[in-house]
Formats: sequence, C-alpha cells, structure tokens
Amino acid sequence: MAAYILRRLLLIIPTLLGILTINFIIVQAAPGGPVEQTIAQLQGLDVGATARVGGTSSGDIASDGSQSNGGDSQSRGARGLDPELVRQIEELYGFDKPAHERYIEMLGSYLVFDFGKSLYSDKEVTDLIVEKLPVSISLGLWTTLLTYLISIPLGIRKAVRDGSSFDVWTSTAVIIGYAIPNFLFAILLIVLFAGGTYWDWFPLRGLTSSNFDELTLWGQIKDYFWHISLPVLASVIGSFATLTMLTKNSFLDEINKQYVLTARSKGLTENRVLYGHVFRNAMLLIIAGMPSALIGIFFTGSMLIEVIFSLDGLGLLGYESVINRDYPVIFGTLYIFTLLGLILKLISDITYVLVDPRIDFESREH
Repeated sequence: MAAYILRRLLLIIPTLLGILTINFIIVQAAPGGPVEQTIAQLQGLDVGATARVGGTSSGDIASDGSQSNGGDSQSRGARGLDPELVRQIEELYGFDKPAHERYIEMLGSYLVFDFGKSLYSDKEVTDLIVEKLPVSISLGLWTTLLTYLISIPLGIRKAVRDGSSFDVWTSTAVIIGYAIPNFLFAILLIVLFAGGTYWDWFPLRGLTSSNFDELTLWGQIKDYFWHISLPVLASVIGSFATLTMLTKNSFLDEINKQYVLTARSKGLTENRVLYGHVFRNAMLLIIAGMPSALIGIFFTGSMLIEVIFSLDGLGLLGYESVINRDYPVIFGTLYIFTLLGLILKLISDITYVLVDPRIDFESREH
C-alpha cells in the first residue's frame, strides 16, 4: 500500500502541471485581460470590470503610468495612447515578458506556494483565500452534513421498500430536486422567504448581521443560522438527489446477492443483515464519490449560491477574479483546488482499503 500511495503522490506533479499548462494557454488566448481593461478604462470605456488596483482608481493610474488589459501593446485599446504609458501598464501586470518566461516564473513560485498578489485588491492571494475560506467551509460543511444525513437513510429506506408507494413518491421528489438547479431554487427561496415577493423571514445578504459583535453568544448563534438557512437549503437541494439514488441503487445491488440470502437463511434479523453485512459493501460506492462531492459542494457548487446571497467566500472570489481577469487569483485558486482534489481522491482510495481490506490497489496495477 505504501508503494501505491507513493506512486499516486508522484502522479500529482504531472497532473498539476498539465492542468496549469492548459489553463495558462487558454488564458493567454482569451481577450479582455487586465492590460486591455485598464487601457479601456483610461480611454473612458466601460469594460464591466473592477476599475481599481490596490485602492488606486484608473484616473490615478493614468497620471503615474500603472494598469490595464491582457498583454498585447498593439491591441485596439492601445491605439492613441503614449507607448511609454502602455509599456508601464504591461510592466505593472508582468506582461512585458514573453509568455514562456511568465509561465516558468509562475511554476517556480507555485512550487513554494507563492501565488503573488491580487491585481485589484493589492493583497496576497493566500491571504485572500484564507480570508474567504471560513465562509465557504461553513456553507460546505452544513451542506455536506445535511446532504448525507438525508440521502443515506432515505436511499436505504427506498432500497428496502423498492416499488412501494413510499419509493414512488420519494422518487418523484428526488427527480424534481435533481431537475431544478440549485441557483434557480435559491432565487425561488429569495422570492418566497427573503422579501422578494411574499414573506420577509430571512436576510438576503451576508453570513451575519452588521451588529453581530454586539450580540450575546446565543444571539450570535441564532443570527448565524438565520443567515445561512436559505443558502444551505438551496445547496442541499442540488446535492441530495444524486446521492440518494446512488445509495438506493448500491443497496439494491447488494441486497440481491447470494451472501445476503445466506445470512437471512441463518436466521439473522433484517437489521443485522442490512447494517451488519450489506451496509459495508454498499457504502464503498458512496465513499468513492465522496471526494468529488466534497469538491463540488465546497467550491464549484457554492459559487452561484455565494454570488446570489452575497456571501463573501471562495465562490464569490473566484467569480470576481474571472470577471476582472485577476490572473494571480485565478491560477492560485486553481492550483490549490486541484491539489486538494487530488489529495482527497487518494484519501478515498485509502478509505476503500480501510472499509474493505480485500481491495488491493497495488495488485490491480500489475
């Protein structure tokens, strides 16, 4: 097992390199980078992106020679501007160097987890991630907890009562939940319960109230859950359907196997058969999907929810960095999320072996 873990750890390096390389090439080809955006701002054009860098407006930049778009000084936006100003803008964003040099410098910095500074907030990328991480973790943990607490018991119950009226009407609810994207459900919740059209029971923005620090401990707990209820509910709706059906199908597959019939013929109770024999084997499939589920819930799935409910987390940070072409934040978060996903995948394989020692990944590779 140790040799397998070592090989998997070594495979992380080329995987990360490949993902970063592909995304770097795509970003270089995409128009509308920070150099072009700044040039457009200096010319009085609305580019729909953040117009400040480190607290300095584009008007200030015009006077001291700092900020703009993608990286080509001969672009349409650069026409009519002082070439020296354009050169200073490119130098500010690091686009005065060839693409391959920027790529090599980026890889060297990432080896020591140096992701540089955000182009627009003048903060270190790691500081920004650490600052936003608690919001995403808070949303992701409650979403994951509720999803598993609902989906696994429901999936087991549906498998045991397969074909019954309970199975039919719960399947209908699951299909409806699966068909509605979580961001649409979030909008529906706002319309119904956050003062959109009907009731104004829950707040629309943020994770806490403005007077949170002045509240008692019990008041802070209530305020926190008051704010997070709708975002978590919207996230759970988009997550529980797949896990419920996966659990049901996994248990159905195991229930019909010979070892279950043998256990029942020995006089074991149904609960003993279900949770003493079937559960361990059926849960292997659930464990295998846990890393991707966690990544989806914590990061990818939370982006639109954070944007809709104005939660200042990693999802909103990623959205704003893409809109503003904040390349250090884009690549820094991509690197961290990819690394975390690969490590979680390895952990799931190790958990496989802990749950069922009969699984041997090393023998499978020979």
